[in-house]
Amino acid sequence: MPAIKFRGVDFIQFDLLLTEEERLVRDTTRKFIEDNLVPIIEECNRAGRFPRELVKPMADLGFFGASLQGYGCAGMGNVEYGLVTQELERGDSGVRSFVSVQSALVMYPIHTFGSEEQKQTWLPAMQKGEKLGCFGLTEPGFGSNPGGMRTRARKVGKEYVLNGEKMWITSGSIADVAIIWAKVENENDKIRGFLVEKDRPGFKADDIHGKWSLRASVTSGLSLQDVHIPESNLLPKSDGLKSPLMCLNQARYGIAWGAIGAAMSCYDCALQYAILRKQWRDQPIASHQLVQDKLTWMISEITKAQLLVLQVGRLKDAGKVEHQHISMAKRNNVWMALECARLSRDILGANGVADDYPIMRHMMNLESVKTYEGTHDVHSLIIGQSVTGIDAF
Repeated sequence: MPAIKFRGVDFIQFDLLLTEEERLVRDTTRKFIEDNLVPIIEECNRAGRFPRELVKPMADLGFFGASLQGYGCAGMGNVEYGLVTQELERGDSGVRSFVSVQSALVMYPIHTFGSEEQKQTWLPAMQKGEKLGCFGLTEPGFGSNPGGMRTRARKVGKEYVLNGEKMWITSGSIADVAIIWAKVENENDKIRGFLVEKDRPGFKADDIHGKWSLRASVTSGLSLQDVHIPESNLLPKSDGLKSPLMCLNQARYGIAWGAIGAAMSCYDCALQYAILRKQWRDQPIASHQLVQDKLTWMISEITKAQLLVLQVGRLKDAGKVEHQHISMAKRNNVWMALECARLSRDILGANGVADDYPIMRHMMNLESVKTYEGTHDVHSLIIGQSVTGIDAF
């Protein structure tokens, strides 16, 4: 069990900006994380083990595809879904990543680009946690520039034949199906999405080991060598690079909320520790100016991040959100959370690197979160293009 129990973080009565239903969703998720993930997460992190035993309980609470309509999905508002990811990441970034991939990167593209048959086949089972998915876009040679992908699909009769490699794929080896993005040779290399079941001959998933980050999450490389799939496995409404980028926008939105959860965990731990830890004249270190300055910076930035992502969520619910809004929220909030982790580690001193406290684990996880779904610098360019009208990529 953790040395310090989370108490909640709300400096400006942020809860007053939420509806009763939104608070209920947040509190329900918070209790689930406290009761089920927090007691085991450090052991999972040490062992490099994904807590698969939590998949069914998370499904029962409606976490998978939470913001989608129909097919058994919870139909939550975007702020409600954001609060779910906040609490999941307060537990661990790897667990939030799993839910994000299942929801935003697998169920969302099937819901948005799939045929009715594909939706009926996959979405109810995925919502229940009976089937898991992964999202194959990033390649060994193409991360920030997915349009350069080398994975190819070729139409042969009533089949497609896929060849290529994907890298840094969350849930790759435990997924029942992969959404693979490939350039279709018969369509002038247009990027399309395909459903590739794990048991297709020529499809292989191998886990990436030796990670210092996201250790409680499964990360894999995928290999496709002459993988034959029926033409019915094409996501019929997928249409160019904009389709996977739409999926990434869904995931980035959840990350923007999730990062606040990690920041809250670090800040509240550091605050409680600073009040308890005595140094110099038998006084708590919270009484010292330099420590108070760190705590002030953290709570100020967390509060600003809360307001930013709440407004982005309200815009999303109103159908008015733009991709640059989500980029700003992801870029700012993950940077903020990583800085909170570093400052919190500083306040705890040597104890900050021990897994009696969650800080070092959050810090290592956030190093990956800052990179995936668009790096900090890529989001700078997205925002820069929006405000100047000039593409600097």
